[in-house]
Amino acid sequence: MYNFKNGRELLDICKKYDKKIWKIMILREEMNTGKSYDEIFEQMKENLNTMLSAVDKGINNDKKSISGLVGGDAKRLKERYMNSKTLSSKRTLKATAAAMAVLEVNASMGQIVAAPTAGSSGILPGVIYMVKDEFSVEDDELVKMLFTASAIGFVIAKNATVSGADGGCQAETGSAAAMAAGALVELEGGTPEESLEAASMTIKNILGLVCDPIAGLVESPCTKRNAIGATNALISADMALAGIKSVIPFDEVVEAMYNVGKSISPTLKETALGGLAATPTGRSIAKKIFGEE
Repeated sequence: MYNFKNGRELLDICKKYDKKIWKIMILREEMNTGKSYDEIFEQMKENLNTMLSAVDKGINNDKKSISGLVGGDAKRLKERYMNSKTLSSKRTLKATAAAMAVLEVNASMGQIVAAPTAGSSGILPGVIYMVKDEFSVEDDELVKMLFTASAIGFVIAKNATVSGADGGCQAETGSAAAMAAGALVELEGGTPEESLEAASMTIKNILGLVCDPIAGLVESPCTKRNAIGATNALISADMALAGIKSVIPFDEVVEAMYNVGKSISPTLKETALGGLAATPTGRSIAKKIFGEE
């Protein structure tokens, strides 16, 4: 009844039952797991609390990774938007700093929620942290955002991939940004169709992005790509809410992302054999960390 395999089917179900994406996702979970609405909602609220806790830890402390590649940048960015006249808006920088904070916590062996992966775990918490703080959104509404995001992530994972090793960073940070953008649109009163328009645009914006972690660690450039992912989500959500549409439908964008991912060289899919990881500085860092070329 509430099962769906792609974006088109999700929209059809939303229209048939006159419900938002978040509600359809909970009903799907009830049907497939046998758990009650309250059980499912509370479990997701635990995820929300873990996400926000990770942001707080990273944005208020210098969370250094063991490698020393990342740490303290989220706090630096927070200090800039709190104390300086910035080029970007405070809301944008608050979301990006929060996204970076989660990646710094992850790199320092802290607890995060893979949303959908550890390498992209900052984007969704980043935008959620910002809307909670800037718009005084209640936690239950934030939990609903997570259900909307999970529905979009489910469709991407089922029809393509969210793995950097399989599809490049477009599949990780692209998927996370799509999830965040769709959730933002629904929070702001947008339609299910507008949520998927936003999700489409976020993926299109970074189609082809490679995964080239320095020294093979989920630290750099991952942290800053999460910052860009949060910004991507905010911009795409605003475009969708303004009535701007993606020329290519969501399901076709997801398929294109998957096909692009298959065509990316293995050296650019989490192997640390190409891209930034293969630069002289990247190789030097890897040698310093691991004592080998």
